[in-house]
Formats: sequence, C-alpha cells, structure tokens
Amino acid sequence: MSASSPARPIKGAALDDSQWAALMKYAENKGAVMEGHHNTNRVVDLPSAMAGWFGGSLGTPALVTVRARKPEALPVVIRTWQDEGPVLDAVGLFLGNVPRCLARRDDVAVHSYVQGVPLSLTCPPGEFLEPEMVRALAGELARMTRVRVEELPPLPETWSPVRRLPGQSAEFLRTLALAADTQIRQPNWAEFGGLFASLGVTEHALIDFSERVPKLHNRPFSLLHGDLHRDNLIVAFDQPKRPLICVDWELAMYGDPLHDLATHLVRMRYPSKQWDEVIEAWCRAMKEEGREQVTDDVAGDLSRYVDFERAQSVYPDVMRAVSALGSSFGPGDLELAALEVHRALEAAERPLQLSGPPKMSTIEQLILRWCKGRGARFLEKEPGARWTWDRDERVPLRSEFGEKVVEEALWAEALASARQVFKGATHLSTVVNAGGVDVVVRRKLGAVTLREPRFLMEHEVLGAIEAAGVAVRAPRVMALGKSELEDEFTLHTYEGHGGPGRRAEHPERGLLPGEADDLVDQLYALSKVDARPLDQHRGSGSFYRWLCLKLVRMVEELPAESARVASKLGLPGARWLKMALAPRDVTRRGKVLLHGDLNPWNLVRLGHRGGGHRLALIDWEMALVGDPLYDLVRHMHLSPTKQEIRLQMFRRWSALMPAVHTCGWQKDLETYRQLEVVRSAYVDLDRLVTGEGLDAPNVRRAVGSYSTTLRQALHYLGMGAAGQAALSNPYLVFALPRADDGVWGKGTAVSGPGLSLV
Repeated sequence: MSASSPARPIKGAALDDSQWAALMKYAENKGAVMEGHHNTNRVVDLPSAMAGWFGGSLGTPALVTVRARKPEALPVVIRTWQDEGPVLDAVGLFLGNVPRCLARRDDVAVHSYVQGVPLSLTCPPGEFLEPEMVRALAGELARMTRVRVEELPPLPETWSPVRRLPGQSAEFLRTLALAADTQIRQPNWAEFGGLFASLGVTEHALIDFSERVPKLHNRPFSLLHGDLHRDNLIVAFDQPKRPLICVDWELAMYGDPLHDLATHLVRMRYPSKQWDEVIEAWCRAMKEEGREQVTDDVAGDLSRYVDFERAQSVYPDVMRAVSALGSSFGPGDLELAALEVHRALEAAERPLQLSGPPKMSTIEQLILRWCKGRGARFLEKEPGARWTWDRDERVPLRSEFGEKVVEEALWAEALASARQVFKGATHLSTVVNAGGVDVVVRRKLGAVTLREPRFLMEHEVLGAIEAAGVAVRAPRVMALGKSELEDEFTLHTYEGHGGPGRRAEHPERGLLPGEADDLVDQLYALSKVDARPLDQHRGSGSFYRWLCLKLVRMVEELPAESARVASKLGLPGARWLKMALAPRDVTRRGKVLLHGDLNPWNLVRLGHRGGGHRLALIDWEMALVGDPLYDLVRHMHLSPTKQEIRLQMFRRWSALMPAVHTCGWQKDLETYRQLEVVRSAYVDLDRLVTGEGLDAPNVRRAVGSYSTTLRQALHYLGMGAAGQAALSNPYLVFALPRADDGVWGKGTAVSGPGLSLV
C-alpha cells in the first residue's frame, strides 16, 4: 500500500511581542494546569480576539495547550530534536490527526488542543486493551512509516551513524545506548553517581551494553514516536474512523520501527499475556501498510530492544524515586522509594549484567544516607521530641486520650510504613497505635475535588451515634485539630482487627448471608438515632426531589471538559436533566440518619472481634438525613449483591423497620436505583476525564463498568436515539470500561419495579 498524498501544512502564527505576552498572561490566569514530567501544560479556551490571531483555524471552542518546558526537570530522556514543532508539521502531513504547533518561543509552545480522553483514564496501565483498540494502535504505528525522512528536521550530528548507515539496525541500537549515556547518565552523574555506584550500577554500564549489541536484521528506518504510552494516546469521541490520536511527540526519533514497538510494549504496561497479541497486530498492520520487510525476524530482535528500554530506564526510575522524597520524608515514603528502586534494578539486571539488586534494607540505608547528605530531614522520633498540634474545640478530649497521646499518634503517622497507609477517594488514612489504642489518622486529600456534595460534619454524625448508644459499630472520634504543619486531621478508633500493618478485610465480592443480616440490623438501629439536630433538609418536602435537585446542581458545576465529553456521549445538560427527572417522585416516608456511601470498602469485617459475621461501618463523610430505603438501594448499587442476598436484605429490612419508614417501598425501589445509575453516569465520567480518585478501589470498581452504566442511564433518561448516535463510534465503546458479573453494583439490567422481592 503506497503512502497517501500529503496534506497542505498549516504554518504556525507569527505573534508579536504584545500578543505573545497577552497570550501567556491569559493562559496563566485562565488555563487548566496539567503537570507532566517534562512540561507544564495549560489548556485554555481563547476569547475570539485571541483566537483570531491563529487565522480562525482553531474551531469552536477555541482551545489551545500552552506547553512550557520545566527548567528544573531532570534530564532523563533521549531527545533527537529539541523543537517539537517541525516534527508535528511533518507528522501532520501524513497522519493528520495530531496536534499542530501554532506558535513557539524559547521553551514555550502553543499547540492546538486535542479533544478527547487519555486512554490511561478509560483503560489504566496494567489492564487488558480490547482487541479492536490493539488493532487501531498497531495501525497508528504502521502509518508513522509514511513520514519520509526528507520531511523531518535534519538529524543532529550525534545521530551521524543513523544518517550514514540507514537501515543498519545494530548501529541504530548502539547509537541509542550511547545517546542514553550522553543525555541521561552523564548530566546526572555528579549528583547521583555515588548512589548508582553503591547500588551496583557502574559508570560504564551503558557503554558496555552498546559494545555487546549483536548482529540484528536490517530494517527500513522510519519516524518513531518514542514514547507511545496510555497518557499519550487520546480517545477522540468525534472521529469514529480513526479515534486514537497520538500526542506528545517531543521524544520522536528516526530509526528501526521495532524500537518503537518495544518501547510501546514496556511503557503501555500491557499484561504479559497480551504481548503476543500486540506483536501479531503490529506485524499484520505493517504488512497491510506495505512494510513487510520491517517484520523480518521480529521474534529474534524484539527482545534486544526491550532489553535496552529496561536498561536505560534504571536511571530515570531511580533518580525520580529518590528525588520525589523531597526535603523531608518518613519511613513509609522511604519504603516506597526503595521498592521502586528495587523494581528498576531488577528489570535492568540482565541487560546491564548487574550482580543483582541489594536487599531492601540495604537499599533503604543507601537512599537515606544519600538524602541526608543533601540536607533532607528524615522524620524519625528523637528522645524528647514533640509533635505539636492545635485542638479543635468542637471535639473534647477524652480522659483516656489526652494531648500527649495525640502527639504520639502524629509521630507514629510520620514513621508509618506503606502497609499502614490506606488511600481512598478523598482521604488518606494511617493506622497507628498510640497510648495502647489502635487509631486512624485521617487527612483529606487536598487536591481532590468533592464532586458529590457533603451535607453533615462527620464528627457530629459519629458523636450523635455514640450518644444514642445504639447498636451501630462505627468509629469513635478521639481528636480533631491541626498539626504544626497546618494540616487538618481527625483521629478515629480503628475498626478492624490485627492492628497497624494488617490490612482490613472488606466484602469486595459481596456480603455473606450473616453479614447481610448484620448490616440491615445496623440500618434499623440507625433509625433510632435522633437525627433532628442534624437534619439538613427540614420540612415535609420530597427527599427524592431534593436528591434530584442536588444532582442537577452537580451537573451544572461539572468542569468544562467533563461536560463536553458528557455531551459527546449523549448525556443531557443540567436543564434537560432537570426536566427529565421532574415527573418522578416516591412515597413520603419517615426520615432517619443515613450512612450515604455503603460501598464495600466502607464495610469492615471484624473477624474474631465479637465472632460471627459482624461488620463495622466506617467513613461517614457522606452521611445525610432522609428516606431509609435510599441507603439500602444505594448500597446495592455500589456493591456486588447477588439476587438471593438482595431478597434476604429487603425481607429483613421491611420486617424490622416501622411502617412509617417502609410504606410503598416496593414501587419506589426502581426509582431510586435509576437515580443512582444516572448519578453514576456523570460522577464516574468526571472521574475518568479528570483522573481524580482512580486509585481508590471503590472508584476503580465503579468506573470499571462505565459502558454499561452509560447505556442504562441513557435508557432511563429517554435518550435512546441520542445515546445510540453518541455510541455509534465503535472505538468509543471499546475504550469505555465495562464489566458485568450479574449482580447489582456492576451494571446489571433490572426488569421492573416489583422484582418479586417478597
């Protein structure tokens, strides 16, 4: 297949000094910041006057990305060309769907913005990619071979072997190894050389690797992306034929296409079982592109390029791990850094012929010595040391848990290992022992946007439960305040077993029958708590319609990019959503205190503590006062719940609760469930677009079935035709996470409101 005819290039704009200054100031004030390893990116919607400077080629909205190279960034990559702009011009001639460099000065460039979602958010690293997406990616790699060398900027003098001996793959690999030594190891050796030497990585490791390069099969050279991983692949929702857009071409180079495949395999973090599928798709795509010679002896040579990728990665991986510790760190941070260093050394052991990574304890000592030598402070407890804090008067100190014990807990938090730290969607929790009591130090994650509203203060909710003396196993608040670093914290009793260092057990796969009964019994006990002082929704108005109003307001406040993607997927805006929800309502029932977020990770199995199948209910920050049916339905929406357990829970709940709390519940069940599906369609999409909270297990599970959630939400909202149009892009369907294990909480269809539950 011959290369397609090049399209007419679009040249960048020539902005004068005043225009450039105005653009930079506007981007700094209005741009949404996205930090990368090498650049600070600001995405900004330009006003019409500024958009006109670029000749009306931006479209609507007039979005651009302002990319500024970080001067403080460590030199940890191989760069063939310092200016990405001419590379984008060349790539755009043949591939078309890549960003355009609109303007550039020094280390700042203005690029056209690519609308879509990074593949890393819809399919995170380590997860299988759908076969259709694998084939699409292989096609993009094959199309890169269309870019002719004469269209690219001249190769630098350091790449003279590649210019002099085109197609000599062994010479190309040797040049790569020498470039890694020149551009990565040498600039950093004065600072990090002692550490590398102590870890067993010698000064000549890459030079020695270059001298061991064996004879390789010669392949025609072509343009290589050089850094094609999931963050650099954008799923475009409005291009069904070629939805994958490759961005960030600053590490592009010219050479053996097999190197691009090797780099892609490693940095995409495919599961090992998918490597053969990706390699086969790549070979097929190259042959269809008319580049069959490129596929010669792939089985023999690919491992050589994979070895190089792992060999050169030891330098950036180690340097980033220790640099991230900063000016002060604790044992938990040190342990995580040592784990990353050990992983990098292990991967590079064979290709660099290292003697094997040192023991973890030795690596920690080496890192600690290196950091202390550069003035970093290791937060270890010294005799007589104190960790001061200011108490929040809203929570009185208990007689058995005074100020000294709180200080002890804060010191223990600073010294905690990675096994004691648990990261949720909105909080970082550290389990420690202070004063002989196992407690949790909870801190809000400052960078997280709380998309779903919070209505009550968690410490007030837990105080009301404790004061009521009801049979609800919830944490007790021990202290509330700010540490000397001005960061707020809460101390709760630890509801688990085994103490610090042992992970709490959660019903991730669903409740056992005894646990289901125990949860219903605790929901019944909650109805006995006097919730009137806490009630944020006073009066006799409809609780369901109040929930709908809060959902509409949340949709109104979605970030622009999340709202834009939602529209592409067929989800209505706030105004239409309000009209769609307006006709529905539920029976008025007596209001009680609700937990509000009974997902599996907020339920703790107590094991031997008390025996039986008993649960503790933690994380009450989304508590509210309302219809008790809602808490039960939302739990089943957030958790995998088998049909028999669902029936059991509703039977027990309807038998225990007074009639004022259960009247008409059967006909309202599906109404609440549909509302939660619609809510998830917006909340989970926002998480996919922004990337916030994706490392929390409950969020990962929720977004893991997003394709199903979206289809159900569109159906419930009567958006069938619009939804089908939005999902007509087949690659969009493949890119959206989906899973279905046949239980509530994983996108299972429900036939109707009755459900034969009694």
